[in-house]
Amino acid sequence: MSNWLYGLYALVLGIVSIITGEIITFIMLGFILISLQNIHRVLRELVKINQANIKGS
Repeated sequence: MSNWLYGLYALVLGIVSIITGEIITFIMLGFILISLQNIHRVLRELVKINQANIKGS
């Protein structure tokens, strides 16, 4: 999923949270989404490094 889709997803969650009055839930979901993106980025970097090491062997 690209970054603009994450932004769209966050915008929709934000609108729904304002309507329902659950702002804290929106903030917590935002932290979770950011954490998952960071984990995904690191795992992709590790896969690239491992593939480069396998090809270099």
